[in-house]
Amino acid sequence: MSNIKDRAQLISEVAKRMNKNVYDDARTIKTISHKSELPKEVSKVVTLEEAIRGTGLKDGMTISFHHHFRGGDKVVNMVVAKLAEMGFKNLHLAASSLQDVHAPLIEHIKNGVITEISTSGMRGELATEVSHGLMDKPVVFRSHGGRGSAIATGDLHIDVAFLGASSCDPAGNSCGYSRSENAKSICGSLGYALPDAQYADKVVILTDDLVAYPNTPNSISERNVDYVVVVDSVGDSSKIASGAIRDTKNPRDILLAKQAAKVIINSGYFKDGFSIQTGSGGASLAAVKYIRESMIQQGIKASFALGGITAHMVKLHEEGLIERLIDVQSFDKVAAESIKTDPMHKEVTANEYASADEPGSATHFLDIVILSALEVDTNFNVNVLVGSDGIIRGAIGGHPDTAADSALSIIVCPLLRGRIPCVVDNVTTLITPGSTVDVVVTEYGIAVNPRRPELAERLKAAGLNIVDIHALKDRAKSIIGEAAELPFGDKVVGVVMNRDGSVMDVIKNIVD
Repeated sequence: MSNIKDRAQLISEVAKRMNKNVYDDARTIKTISHKSELPKEVSKVVTLEEAIRGTGLKDGMTISFHHHFRGGDKVVNMVVAKLAEMGFKNLHLAASSLQDVHAPLIEHIKNGVITEISTSGMRGELATEVSHGLMDKPVVFRSHGGRGSAIATGDLHIDVAFLGASSCDPAGNSCGYSRSENAKSICGSLGYALPDAQYADKVVILTDDLVAYPNTPNSISERNVDYVVVVDSVGDSSKIASGAIRDTKNPRDILLAKQAAKVIINSGYFKDGFSIQTGSGGASLAAVKYIRESMIQQGIKASFALGGITAHMVKLHEEGLIERLIDVQSFDKVAAESIKTDPMHKEVTANEYASADEPGSATHFLDIVILSALEVDTNFNVNVLVGSDGIIRGAIGGHPDTAADSALSIIVCPLLRGRIPCVVDNVTTLITPGSTVDVVVTEYGIAVNPRRPELAERLKAAGLNIVDIHALKDRAKSIIGEAAELPFGDKVVGVVMNRDGSVMDVIKNIVD
């Protein structure tokens, strides 16, 4: 270029063609700071009310929450109480799951603050009230993989996500653990919150541990966060491993766990490099303990364990028996601490875990899953959501996702719970289709789906007590007699979605 004037003219012409401004050095101001705190204008820390107003939330919009603190969650009740105080109405609450602790939502439903709910599960007093017809609109129930897909496709559009985090910096980098000595609440993986953070129009992080920037490594990036709210407590970590997530000492559960372990060991899928997931429920969780000895004796190692990760899984991983842990939800504090320090313990989103739409989701590579059930029928259909009394008392979770994608799906349940049969002619509510279920383990025998004759032959050859599922149903009936029909009304209180987005079943109100 011959001179500065010609160069400036050419830059101007190029900028004009690109519809851009010409760089002006006068606009470039260097900011010099050696402070660990972010400049005030960069910090996203505000009060909860300021965050709500800043998001532009309006009546009729959708708000979302995660359930990684399970029975110890404090975020849902805190936020909805504030929304009620601010006068919001007609909101759609889209939580990954709802627990006993969320009973205060009943009053907010009665007062019109919450008029729609989408979730994976519901328990306690709230579930009982909903089962009796509390809401005008039915609750929409999705599996964890189905919820992730619905959020990604826009079928479940989230306007504002309110997400509890164990630690967060002022820019919004947050996660489910903390390296701070002042850490109050840890939950480990934030897998079910990650689709919300990615796809919601606005994201508010609530934390009880505001740490210095940068809070890395993080689960949720500052790029996806609009506001940060510091509160006294986001959750009680001691209540993560409660209810359905427990280390059982029940002799019947232990018997079932041992039988399930025998099914695994003799299934043909128990070989070096196999992968495994256990669902909630004492027996399914405990089964992992009983395959350990055989893994050591036979020199077998698992390539990965998936799903809700427990202390048992962590122990096997630390012993070198499981190479990797893929964690969408930490089921206890041991798992929550492990994910903080172990690079082979990986957090994944709900979509990476179990979305039917994502080719690389982990369930597509799953060999064995052990799941619990409230009911199984003679067509191997499974119900994990509605009790035999017609009351909603559970969660779909990843049940249908893992059963559909795994090479071997094992359902573990007792023949009876008290005077209630668990093997029936027809399940009260269809959650997991029988076409995706391979084995049902009870204390009175093991039923194998007729679709899997080769599996039945392997288990028989191993000396296991293989019985027809109709025989299990008949035995239950001989003990407790014919069950009375449930007093269902005509009002639809729940809609069960298949993981592909189709409607699979409905739940009617129960009449006292």
